Amino acid sequence: MDNLIITKENQGVFTITLNRFSKKNALNNSMYRQLCQHLNYANETDSIHCVLIQGDESCFCAGNDLQDFIESSTDDELIAVTLINTLVHFNKPLVAAVAGPAVGIGTTLLLHCDMVIAADNSKFKLPFTQLGLCPEAGSSLLITQLVGHRKAFELMVLGQSFNAKQASQYGIVNQVCASDELLALAEKTALTIARLPHDAVLTSKKLLRQADKAILQQVIVNEVNDFSRLVNSDECKTILSQFFK
Repeated sequence: MDNLIITKENQGVFTITLNRFSKKNALNNSMYRQLCQHLNYANETDSIHCVLIQGDESCFCAGNDLQDFIESSTDDELIAVTLINTLVHFNKPLVAAVAGPAVGIGTTLLLHCDMVIAADNSKFKLPFTQLGLCPEAGSSLLITQLVGHRKAFELMVLGQSFNAKQASQYGIVNQVCASDELLALAEKTALTIARLPHDAVLTSKKLLRQADKAILQQVIVNEVNDFSRLVNSDECKTILSQFFK
């Protein structure tokens, strides 16, 4: 299907809209590749000063498309890893607008954003261990930094879902709003950032991220190694296969 991801550029803001609502914006391999291409384009285009990632007022991202995930899980490197590394090295401000489900990568990619606006209907979940997997996208470091070990264990090992208000308390989102206000507010935020002195914004983001960058890259390597081992285990394969029975 075409147009799984839609983009537009306006006044220095490059908007990336996930557009697979029939599957609750679950990411398949094609969408991962397109996201990487769009982010690389934005990073290299001088006229773009800020990027906004969104779904709509009812759905952000329900995680991985499990069928695609199973079919590609034996590859040496999952395409999701390329997206994670693209996010880690992304130099420009990144804003996310979240509504409805934000599951797995739908939550962990937010940890790499600079500002996150969430609708009051948002529902976050990190179901790694339930799938026989482990944290990814640097979340084992980034979530723990935000909430401490015990709460991070609750969120990522027990996999308990949490709402927008809780996500705000945990520091995962900056602001909570009504769902019908989400897209306009996120765009306004992105435009405000885009109008600021660009070099100063890029420099500030670089300085804010510098302390964690080296350790984050090593954490991601460690996560990928363990994730790759677990995803090819009999236990994980059995759990994933049950979704299609």
